[in-house]
Amino acid sequence: MHREIIREHIYVDGRVQGVGFRFRTMQFAIQLKLTGWVRNLDDGRVEMEVQGERENIDHLFEILKGERFIEIHQYDADLIPVKHESGFQVR
Repeated sequence: MHREIIREHIYVDGRVQGVGFRFRTMQFAIQLKLTGWVRNLDDGRVEMEVQGERENIDHLFEILKGERFIEIHQYDADLIPVKHESGFQVR
């Protein structure tokens, strides 16, 4: 069965800077076969684009929410067009 690939543009708010959020996101995204990127914003949030199967994107956030020093208070996600890419980057 072929599963649909989606891409989300996401803003994450909480204790997400200075706690390894970007590098943990990249590590777990690669394990879950997700592509995209993640970066810090000047306002304390993190911005990211994540692409892959929806259940894997959801699983990424379940894992991140369970991380010791990370606190996700809120995240807003919008579907955007899928891109042809490979890998996951910290920007």
